[in-house]
Amino acid sequence: MSSQDRDRAAATLNDLVERGLVQDTTERGALVDRLAEGSIGVYCGFDPTATSLHIGNLQSIMLLRRFQEAGHRPIALVGGATGMIGDPSGRSEERQFLDPEVLDANRVAIGEQLGRFLDVGPGGVGLLVDNRSWTEGVSVLEFLRDVGKHVTVNTMLAKESVRGRIDRESGISFTEFSYMLLQANDFLELHLQHGCDLQVAGSDQWGNITAGIDLIRRRTGHHVHGLTAPLMVRADGTKFGKSEGQNVWLSSLLTSPFQLYQHFLNVGDEDVESFLLRLTLLPVDECRSIAAAHQADPAARQGQRQLARAVTSLVHGAEVLPAVEAASAVLFAGAPIGELDDPALELLAGEIPTTNCTRSEVVGADVFERLVAAGLARSKGEVRRNPSGYSVNGVPVADRSPELAESDLLRQRFVLLQRGRKSHHLLRLQP
Repeated sequence: MSSQDRDRAAATLNDLVERGLVQDTTERGALVDRLAEGSIGVYCGFDPTATSLHIGNLQSIMLLRRFQEAGHRPIALVGGATGMIGDPSGRSEERQFLDPEVLDANRVAIGEQLGRFLDVGPGGVGLLVDNRSWTEGVSVLEFLRDVGKHVTVNTMLAKESVRGRIDRESGISFTEFSYMLLQANDFLELHLQHGCDLQVAGSDQWGNITAGIDLIRRRTGHHVHGLTAPLMVRADGTKFGKSEGQNVWLSSLLTSPFQLYQHFLNVGDEDVESFLLRLTLLPVDECRSIAAAHQADPAARQGQRQLARAVTSLVHGAEVLPAVEAASAVLFAGAPIGELDDPALELLAGEIPTTNCTRSEVVGADVFERLVAAGLARSKGEVRRNPSGYSVNGVPVADRSPELAESDLLRQRFVLLQRGRKSHHLLRLQP
């Protein structure tokens, strides 16, 4: 091992520290030495409990991505076996079991999703694995003999994920209690089969990681490593990745690129730097420069804007940004809607209430009647009493013709009706 190799390994770990991505690690110097010896397998697990991962998972994905970019091999485990059990970590009650068919569909969908962030496809530098492949054929007696005998109940009870559940009235089932052993065995299998010497995860997984490290030492005499990052929470302590009680998903079918962009555009000023560092590929110095400029003029929200651009581009591709940003500017910054192109207008139709119409239902129609039909006004009289509070394509009703005309059709197909600044309805002509 050369001094240059060790310096590069130390720089990889220091970058994670600078980004706030290190909470717990095994002995730091030994980890640097192992990274300096050459490319190693770095594993992180994802349970297929839904058809998509969410923003809260992005930090763990980025941990793997950062090690991949440092020359190491990412191993993304989508747990078909552990997904059938459910991890008790960070939960107050037991997960509901999913049917095998649902788990398989979720596993495939999440695997495809991970392949967009990591080089884990066929011929890639990394691996996408399912722990059911080495767990399903193992009998209970074999598992107790080969895994259970190396782990004491005292050790398991001392883990926070278990102790926290035991202290609750609901307790913990033996099924979930065994989860730690299954995950420990995963680390052992990946170490033996694929040279995996490091497991990374959120800090709630530290107990499970150390159980695997201990099992590998007892079974093989080898020393492997673990690293956890702090869980993603906002500055006020609330859980990150949820919006009004719902997860913010990485799948565009569940959370659109526009909604993802808006989620980050609306984060608090105090969260901008942390999220830039932990969830984007921007260099540390650039993240801090953006945050400093933002602190100098928070009202401009440039920090949130660059954060939203970076994350949306990472998750959905840079090609979605022009339409997303243009639509956002119309809805929330008062930009002229006439400047939107077809992709941006179609995107808008998926984000705000939209009515599909025929040309005869729009051209020549009474503006007041269309506002009422769209649910923006309760009656035509309400519009007459406040015509300046309603608009068509951004033009107040008081300043325009009472009938819709061909010239009102944006791109020959769209008309935007609006009440105030926040209530919108789009009329879209059918082809």
